[in-house]
Amino acid sequence: MINVKTYNHDLWDHGITQGYNVNGTIYISGQFSHDTEGAFVGGGDIEAQTRQTLENLDRVLAGFGVTKSNLAYVEVYLTNAQEHFEPCIRLFKEYIGQHRPAGSCIGVNYLAAPEQLIEISAVAHTN
Repeated sequence: MINVKTYNHDLWDHGITQGYNVNGTIYISGQFSHDTEGAFVGGGDIEAQTRQTLENLDRVLAGFGVTKSNLAYVEVYLTNAQEHFEPCIRLFKEYIGQHRPAGSCIGVNYLAAPEQLIEISAVAHTN
């Protein structure tokens, strides 16, 4: 039997859901720096954007009744990766604590919005 659940914040519709759980594996769409009303947060500030993006990741995880300790894989996309890597990874390590999911950090030329410096997608589990 296939068990599917989705989570959506209903801020906008880009044709995808924010999270998709199938049989206990949660696929989390790329999160970025917006508040609960959809307004962009932290223009030009990688630390502010990283914090907000991680809060949004937490929000999706909570929508499935799990926490960051359920993360299995995390993918971080950074513009200007040479400049943004250190502050982003420092904040990520503070966020994740002793848990160590698998992951990748990928430098990109640009993301969906011109002011966006970071995006994080992930895979988590429910058990």
